[in-house]
Amino acid sequence: MNPAPNLFLIGPMGAGKSTVGRHLADFLRMPFVDLDHEIEERTGAAIPLIFELEQEAGFRRRESMLLAELTGRRGVVLATGGGAVLDADNRRLLRERGYVIWLDASVDAQLARLARDRRRPLLQAPDRRERLENLAAQRNALYAETADLHLDSAGVGNSMHAAHDLLDLLEARWQRGGVEDLT
Repeated sequence: MNPAPNLFLIGPMGAGKSTVGRHLADFLRMPFVDLDHEIEERTGAAIPLIFELEQEAGFRRRESMLLAELTGRRGVVLATGGGAVLDADNRRLLRERGYVIWLDASVDAQLARLARDRRRPLLQAPDRRERLENLAAQRNALYAETADLHLDSAGVGNSMHAAHDLLDLLEARWQRGGVEDLT
């Protein structure tokens, strides 16, 4: 058993971090927080606009600052953005302050799930497959390094099924609790 006060979901875009995370939080009666949604709420700007005005580096700074705050909470399910693991301090905070779940999906599954998505700045590329393959090559080792648990969310049915599967896995591996003061 790995005691931790929080559950953090990492993984590529289209893996289901937000939808599975909401179900998981409901099952566990824990608050759910979506990091990208919180960034938009606090800035009053959509992520594509932040990317346009501040480039990816500006967005990543905002992401890191908010991640430091949100991981300091106690008893939350937090869905991160796919690139949150790029920063070493972010990875450290995730590992130290919660139980980290890598929700994974193949590039084919991502392409199917994101077929109509036109909002994600990093997906705005002539060849979406190539972009997703490049992101996976860059990030998969970081997801593996950070995660306590790995679940392929593509092949388990809908997000509710994935959340049930995850809940079953967590029963044997995670115990709610852990560090009293996270900040």
